[in-house]
This record gives sequence, structure tokens and C-alpha cells, in this order.
Amino acid sequence: MLQRTARFLVPLLLAAAPGLAGGQPNPGGNQGPSGGASRWRIGAAFGYGERSNPLVQSDDLPIVVDLDIAWFGDRWFFDNGDAGFTFADNDALTASIVGRFNSDRVFFSRTNTRFIAVDTVGTPIEIPADFKPPDRDYAIELGVEFLTDGRWGALQLAGFHDASGTHDGFELNADYSFSWRRQRLHIEPSLGISYKSASLNDYYWGLTAAEGRGVVPAYEADAGINWNARLTIGYQLNRKWTASLVVEYERLNDEAFKSPIVEEQSVRGVFAGLARRF
Repeated sequence: MLQRTARFLVPLLLAAAPGLAGGQPNPGGNQGPSGGASRWRIGAAFGYGERSNPLVQSDDLPIVVDLDIAWFGDRWFFDNGDAGFTFADNDALTASIVGRFNSDRVFFSRTNTRFIAVDTVGTPIEIPADFKPPDRDYAIELGVEFLTDGRWGALQLAGFHDASGTHDGFELNADYSFSWRRQRLHIEPSLGISYKSASLNDYYWGLTAAEGRGVVPAYEADAGINWNARLTIGYQLNRKWTASLVVEYERLNDEAFKSPIVEEQSVRGVFAGLARRF
């Protein structure tokens, strides 16, 4: 099975360690009962970083420790919260049915109730108002994922639809990465784009009149396109440890940015530390 692209910041740090993270069990990793490669992939990253939060009245997301836990069977697999079944796997292509949690919900866990400045009607004077962004639920999404790679790099195409009835929308993703290695040094830049349907976009970034409570105007978001770029740098210290740096940038679509609960259009992430495989 080809390597899957991580959807979060820290698993990319773990992927910087050769053999530590990837789309298949590590041939040089722990031995199973029969002496073959273990189906488990277990690692941890220790360091410090943060991911910015685009919501108003919200704190950035700190990152200190993160775990990488995955299991790969002949067809079934579990990969850091994603679970799937591979129905095609050869030298050219890997295709799987995948279930996952939508990642947009993570920002809503770090909101605070504080005063914000609101323009008063008919006057340029701003007055403070008590407002907290509304809560949102995680959505369980089901979709199809295609992976292919070569000397030119690696490409991942995927499409997911809400299977839990949370937002009733869908998302289409495309990610390209190119891996360069020189002895112990590993550098991997990647670029991705995501189309988010109107239902998905409006559920997370829209606002009803009741949620605005007369302080913030109601807003309905349409479909939009996000794009992101990442740079992963790793230096293998020994068989177990890798020093790594990950820098990530995501630009929210214009429909999300126009929402009254969104303060910034960009999401920035950085993490530096040590990754270890077990």
C-alpha cells in the first residue's frame, strides 16, 4: 500500500522519519510472531509547535506531544483515526474505501467568551459585545481514496461525503508531494487543494440568526476551495530517533473567510522536535 498523506500537522513530522510513518508496515520494524514485518506502526513526536485558529475569540492550538498509531492488514487498515478497506493495490495504484472524521471541527474546541467590537447602526462608534462562536459537531465521512507515485512524486485523490448526517455535504481533495533524500536528510514539500460543498461549508462557517443572538448577523456560506502547502524536513539521528521540522500553511476559501465568526483567512502551523518509532 502506498503512503497516505496526513491531514494534520504532526503526523507529517512523524513521516519525516524513514520507516517511521508510511502507508505500509515498516520492513525493518518490529517483528511479528512469524518473524515477518509487524503490521503495526507506532511512533510519537515530542517537541513544541502550534496551529493558528482562524475563528474570532479563539486560541491557537498548541502541539507538544502527538502519537502515530496505525495498523495495516492485507486489506483492512487503521491510520490515525482513518479506517478503510483497500480494494486495489499494485505497483501503479492503491485504491481504498475510507471512513474519517471531518477536520474542520478541531478549531471550535478552542473558543472563548470575550467581548468583541461591533459596529453600531448609523454611527462609526464601535461598542463591546459579548459573543462566543457556536459549537460544531464532528462529522463521520465516507469516501474513496486513490494513491499513486513514481520518480515524479506522489499524488493522492479523494472524495468524501457525510455519512453521519451532520452537514450532509461532500469534499474533494487532491494532494501532490515530492520526496528528496540525501543520506540521513529527508525533505518533502507538498501542495494540496480541497473543494468543499455548500452544505459542508455552511455548517462549519455559517451562522444562524439564533446563534448570532442579535450581536452578529446571520450568514450562509456557499461552496469554496481551500489550498494548502507544507514543508517537512527530517534528519535521522539513529534507527529510532529523527529530528524534524514541519511548516504548514492553509488558505481558507473566500466563503469561509466572509463569515462573521472567522477572523483570519489563513491557518498557519509549525512544529519542531524529535520523532521516535517503537
